[in-house]
Amino acid sequence: MTAPALAHSTELGRMYARSLQDPPKVPSITTVIGQQSTSLDGWIGYMAATAVSKHPDLAAAVGNPGQLRTVVRDSSNAAEQFRDAAAARGDRVHNYCEQVALRALDRPHQLAEAQEALAENGEENFALRFDHWWSEYKVAPLAPEVTVWNETLGYAGTLDLVATIGGRLCIIDYKTKGTDRNGQVKSLDAKVVMQLVAGMKAEESVIDPAAGSWEPWRYGQDPILLGVAIGETEVRTLQANPQVLKAHWFKFASLRRVWQTSLDAAEAGSPLLDISPPAQ
Repeated sequence: MTAPALAHSTELGRMYARSLQDPPKVPSITTVIGQQSTSLDGWIGYMAATAVSKHPDLAAAVGNPGQLRTVVRDSSNAAEQFRDAAAARGDRVHNYCEQVALRALDRPHQLAEAQEALAENGEENFALRFDHWWSEYKVAPLAPEVTVWNETLGYAGTLDLVATIGGRLCIIDYKTKGTDRNGQVKSLDAKVVMQLVAGMKAEESVIDPAAGSWEPWRYGQDPILLGVAIGETEVRTLQANPQVLKAHWFKFASLRRVWQTSLDAAEAGSPLLDISPPAQ
């Protein structure tokens, strides 16, 4: 996950401030969406079991309880390690995509450094596939990595890209995805629709984070909402179905209320109190 200037990691999740001098005030779009319950128990167990089966010391540990416990301990956080590695890879790919847009806008960029970071991790194919997609779709960037704010509902977020494609205004969210056994990039989670529609419903976008200056959101009028899955073998472009946007916006608004009620309950006071037995 990238780190926009106004974003803060807090006990309440990722939150945004109005300026670099202000404390965080509202939850991020992804924090709100994260209120939706998602169980990863099966995947976590699978990752741990796989790590045990591939551990280099497994054979020697068979019949040795002490050494076997070491193998289990080493493998128990396999899912966490995989998640952290995937997040770091996603940051590198997102940074490369941003630098491509900055270069196209004739703004200062660090494209060479972003390419080098991918190459150092054997991830050059993500850049190659993205470059092909960028050229094929004739992307004309308007605003990369733009932070937006909705005061009415109370949330903020940073959009990967606003651009025109084929003469149409588009709000774009990149997702770095793995490849399946058929060599095709894996599809996107439907939650990306909530993320995109929340971006579309923004009311302001930041001009100067340091000064805390904002302007009315210019790109929310009937854009095409695109989720772009970037893989090592291909890039898959998916449009949020216009017929479902209202329902996903209502769902996002409901999740925002869940976040607020959880905060209210946490700040209401101690939920449990000690009580003494009745007097004799």
